[in-house]
Amino acid sequence: MTESDAIAALNTGVPHSARVWNYWLGGTDNFPVDRAVGDDFAKLYPDITVVARHSRAFLKRAVTFLVRDAGIRQFLDVGTGMPSAEHTHQVAQAAAPDASIVYVDNDPLVLSHARTLLTSTPEGRTVYADADLHAPATILEAAGATLDLNRPVGLILMNILGHVPDLEQAVTIARELLAGLPPGSYLITADGTNVLDGPAFEAAIGVWNANAPLSYHLRHPDELARFLDGLEILEPGLVPCSRWRPATDASGDDLREVDEFGAVARKP
Repeated sequence: MTESDAIAALNTGVPHSARVWNYWLGGTDNFPVDRAVGDDFAKLYPDITVVARHSRAFLKRAVTFLVRDAGIRQFLDVGTGMPSAEHTHQVAQAAAPDASIVYVDNDPLVLSHARTLLTSTPEGRTVYADADLHAPATILEAAGATLDLNRPVGLILMNILGHVPDLEQAVTIARELLAGLPPGSYLITADGTNVLDGPAFEAAIGVWNANAPLSYHLRHPDELARFLDGLEILEPGLVPCSRWRPATDASGDDLREVDEFGAVARKP
């Protein structure tokens, strides 16, 4: 899809999760319909902005760890959403300028912005691939044009598998993506849960699912753990995003548990 095709395909009358998430993070790449649904959601579940903030902070810490401590120089970020501050390529290339990142999404607005905003360091590469989560083989083929899939890759599946209604299908997608990556690769994953503020979060998700074409499904951490089967899970395991290796000086709201659990795991 060309950029002109992407712009032509925009449907500004239907909310999209990437744009609503952008709104919750304080971004401006969204439309009135996204803001309206985001506000309705927040009325039922005000902590969604807290969840969004901790989700992004978790991603930053996890990517930084993989670059600095695990030596990862390649990332495949599936379901990237709207480009924003401290996105994967900015975090990775700040620690290792030669890092290469392939973003994958299939939203026209994301495509339009990504090709403009996802710039790279001279030493590294930042590429956007237009592909669907439900086509792992296509994603891997597109990634292989930029990444060396014979070397370890950091696979990022953040707040995307919850859009797959059937858990078994979501597990299959994650496994097929990991199967195309070599040993020593890592998975960074996180999704919404229903164990801390279940009723309020579920009610808000109901508003989302009634208004958006792509539904989202909260899952118990035991279900999210299925995505990690067969992998070496790093300490502290699958935990609220705020509790995954927080800064040594973290306190108060920085450590507040949120209904999004995340983990980092290595493919043996």
